[in-house]
Amino acid sequence: RLRCRRRCRGQVRLVAASPGAGGDLPFFGSVLRRAGCVRSCEEPRLGAVSRHRAAEEGVRGIDVRRCSINCCIYCPISPTHLVFLILLQLNKLEEAADAAHTFFMANPEHMEIQQDIENYKTTAGKVNLIDREARQHMEDYSAGIRHYDKEEYELAIDLLERALKGYYSEDEDCQIMCEGPQRFEENEYLEYKASLYEAIADHYMQVLACKHDCVRELATRSGRISPIENFLPLHYDYLQFAYYRVGDYVKALECAKTYLLFHPDDEDVLENAGYYEGLLEGTRDPDTIKPRKEARTLLRRHKLESHLLHVAAAGLGYTYTEPNYWNRYGARQDEHSVPSSISSEPEDGPRLSLAKKPMPKPDRELKEGGPLLYSDVKFVYNSQQLNGTQRVLLDNVISEEQCRELHRVASGIMLAGDGYRGKTSPHTPNERFEGATVLKALKYGYEGRVPLKSARLFYDISEKARRIVESYFMLNSTLYFSYTHLVCRTALSGQQERRNDLSHPIHADNCLLDPEANECWKEPPAYTFRDYSALLYMNADFDGGEFIFTEMDAKTVTASIKPKCGRMISFSSGGENPHGVKAVTKGQRCAVALWFTLDPLYRELERIQADEVIAMLDQEQLGPSEMNINPKDEL
Repeated sequence: RLRCRRRCRGQVRLVAASPGAGGDLPFFGSVLRRAGCVRSCEEPRLGAVSRHRAAEEGVRGIDVRRCSINCCIYCPISPTHLVFLILLQLNKLEEAADAAHTFFMANPEHMEIQQDIENYKTTAGKVNLIDREARQHMEDYSAGIRHYDKEEYELAIDLLERALKGYYSEDEDCQIMCEGPQRFEENEYLEYKASLYEAIADHYMQVLACKHDCVRELATRSGRISPIENFLPLHYDYLQFAYYRVGDYVKALECAKTYLLFHPDDEDVLENAGYYEGLLEGTRDPDTIKPRKEARTLLRRHKLESHLLHVAAAGLGYTYTEPNYWNRYGARQDEHSVPSSISSEPEDGPRLSLAKKPMPKPDRELKEGGPLLYSDVKFVYNSQQLNGTQRVLLDNVISEEQCRELHRVASGIMLAGDGYRGKTSPHTPNERFEGATVLKALKYGYEGRVPLKSARLFYDISEKARRIVESYFMLNSTLYFSYTHLVCRTALSGQQERRNDLSHPIHADNCLLDPEANECWKEPPAYTFRDYSALLYMNADFDGGEFIFTEMDAKTVTASIKPKCGRMISFSSGGENPHGVKAVTKGQRCAVALWFTLDPLYRELERIQADEVIAMLDQEQLGPSEMNINPKDEL
């Protein structure tokens, strides 16, 4: 289709209509000739166009990678994982590994497939796996950024320029592929009675909206929903500074001016452009250096598309909202170069590499250092000492006696796989996971299976933790429980030698961590409503199990914390705090895991029910029989 449509574009040019009777005939004649060209080209290769087409909703819904994310949650096995297992059974090991890697690139939170890949690498010794759905322009872009971060500017330039060339080629293909059949979303075809120009407008607006959205499509990795913000302009942002560092001031100014087409009020790049002009003074007239033609052409077309879509929305009854395609908050990150660049660059030199551009303002002001509320709680480290943002480490949140009591409760109420959809080893096959909720503890207390006082302890200490987190981070609104889970992970004997996995792989709590793209995608199936997290530890008599923070690459450890009774680590739940747990190689590690939200719509239902039970207990100090509660009922 691409080949035929591209060829017919060149062979049959659309002719402009002229005024007067019959003036539209040349235009429609060229349309008919192009349609005939496309059909005569496609039919010998693709066969005649079928009258029976799959429903567009069905076609759009067939996205194996996104489907697989949901299937891995709700079904025993995902489609792509099934492909991997079939290839494995056929002894096509390399193809199986590449299939697994392709799936994992889009679903980095899928723990089972990650373990499969690691096992294959260990047994086969193959390290370089292939993503079969990778887009070459994005691969070149990512490789260029990696070289840029290492200050290998010449290699970065080569790859970023190649990425741009690939981007514009892909953009042309995307535009062509939008010229497909019309979608009748509200009208059955036989009942569709639009006039000639209404029918043309209806079809063309669908094509135009598709073409306009190519900017988003080309900035979105396979299997993702959200695009990389500011994707195309970022190429020129990186290039302008890279060219400056290799001494090509003409190219540096050209790229800076190109970037300013997208963001004409960017103060940093405006200053850089002025600096480059000063460097060229006397050797080249800066006014002769223009922004790149392909970027000017794309922006001109994009603005005209936007204008036509708004005209259609106003005059033809379309509903259209223009997305923010060039979000400036998708900014180039250069924190790594701050120490070296400050001393090596002139004071009036390019400043863009010396500081991180402003990220989107959060919906709340980030603060920390508020009161801990309880005199026995001991402050240990803040965000700066933990090398991150919105982090705090505290000791003595609960006493040794409370730790022992909580551990006794845990042994009486926990079930293997509880909280992990019944999977006893959800994150690693080398450990067993067991858990319980607050409501379950209270239920067991009523049934006499554990002391009611001990069940109440679980409730009380989780509330104590919530109050501390809310106070320390100085939140202006109420912090609600999103999920409360008492969890123990136990090392399985005979499976600890030569372990190379983690007890809990690196992840973020409210977004899908994508280490390759250095992004964290805030989209389902992530728990996007979570705002803060906390882990309250109950014991230290085990080997391994350290809690670690990393950079977004999921490799560079920024802080490591050894659990012990009464110690609590708390942090904001977003991509700024990737974290995981090192392998527990001996013994059992227990903790109360807490996730909080600022949105009351996502309050933990079981917690609300537990609050009601506790309120009755506090009011009457009555047993279950006196409150007319059947202990066997779900509370």
